[in-house]
Amino acid sequence: MAKINFADAVSIEQAASIIPVLSATHEGEDGHITPILLSEPGVGKTSTLKLMKQRLGDEYDYIYVDCPSKDYMDIAATIPNHETKALEQYIGSLFNLDNGRKKCIMLDEVFKVPKLMGVLFTRLMLERMVGDRELPIGSIVYGTSNNGSDGVGDNMQAHQSDRVCLLPMSKPDWRQWCKWAAENGVSATLRAFVAMNPRILASYRDGGQDNNEFIFNPSRSGKFASPRTLFKCNRTVMNRDTIGSGAAEVILAGIIGLPAAKALSVFIDMEKQLIPVKDIIANPEGVTMPEDVAALCMIMFNATDDIQTQDELSSFMKFVKRMNQSELQSIFFTMLMGNKRTVKLASSNDDIKAWTKDNYKYL
Repeated sequence: MAKINFADAVSIEQAASIIPVLSATHEGEDGHITPILLSEPGVGKTSTLKLMKQRLGDEYDYIYVDCPSKDYMDIAATIPNHETKALEQYIGSLFNLDNGRKKCIMLDEVFKVPKLMGVLFTRLMLERMVGDRELPIGSIVYGTSNNGSDGVGDNMQAHQSDRVCLLPMSKPDWRQWCKWAAENGVSATLRAFVAMNPRILASYRDGGQDNNEFIFNPSRSGKFASPRTLFKCNRTVMNRDTIGSGAAEVILAGIIGLPAAKALSVFIDMEKQLIPVKDIIANPEGVTMPEDVAALCMIMFNATDDIQTQDELSSFMKFVKRMNQSELQSIFFTMLMGNKRTVKLASSNDDIKAWTKDNYKYL
């Protein structure tokens, strides 16, 4: 397993590495502990279950539990056995305990449950028991919750925090989000907008963000931009011509808030002024170099999606080298290396290798 480096919070990738190490049970050993991922809303805590499945494979059943919506009967029910004249506990089918496979259980919003349900979930986290049934050896249990300072109803008592591992999870920065977005069909326009406005992924806990109208802040009400809501904008951005620019801005405001929607709408309008990537590849040293940094950024994101061959990449690099800022050129390199398709092209391209050697300090 790769070495994990972090300061006061872990990334989503680091969390997916840490959770099995801490949480999985082992025969004859009682050293497991349940990690609880903590972050502000919309950062990606819930998506860790999908990432766990990608990493751990078919050895596990992957079980999502929306804790606040569950009632006692969803977890376990005490039923009379008329033959034995005793009460027996039946376990909810949610946990699929009859097949003997190991379980990977995510308890989402675990600190928002009613007190009665908290008893059931606490036993699951501490003893790996669902009611009176034990999970198979090797099973993993972890939870998610919001920061106490977020003011969204999380209630954690002292004896609970003493028995689990509270694991702060950081928001992705623009590079991490754009890499994930490229792998999940997000338009180049939306990715370029995030890259040009990195403070849209800042956290109110970072300090100095009091005037950042884009992001979640517990001292303000209303819509805000987050990694989750930015992704939800993609369909509107891709269909803006069909919807109409005015209606699209209203929709975007309903997803990410008015300040971010206005900024994104202005950015999208600029796209009509861009030079097509195919024209740049055909004449990289002759096309007009845009003066607007945002336009250059969007062109580079479009190129990351469009370039298919080594010759096309080498030709486009001639255009990139005409840009007067190495820091700006590094955005293109970052996007190439963060894309599963283009990283193969970039890794064996002589022009990319030469640029990397000359500009390693910007990476």
